[in-house]
Amino acid sequence: MLEQNISTVNNDVKTLVKDAQALFTAATALTGEKADELRGRGMRALDTALAKAHEAQVSALAATKEAAKHADEYVKENPWRSIAAAASIGLLVGVIIGRK
Repeated sequence: MLEQNISTVNNDVKTLVKDAQALFTAATALTGEKADELRGRGMRALDTALAKAHEAQVSALAATKEAAKHADEYVKENPWRSIAAAASIGLLVGVIIGRK
């Protein structure tokens, strides 16, 4: 779910930035009110992209904190399982490294 949201936001931000770049490119060829309008639309697109990127950052940070909290609770509730899991992973990494 989180990965899908991040991917969606990432795609939205890329699209908005490309649109803003296109608007700025078009605005350089024009003068007067039309150029001002295009620049304004470009700035609004960039502002929207920045807002979406900030929302994604806040969401990812909250999800990471929640996962860390759950991991901490699990380790406190199951210390021996956590030690066994860490030792197993260490042994597996040691065997893999030792083969090379």
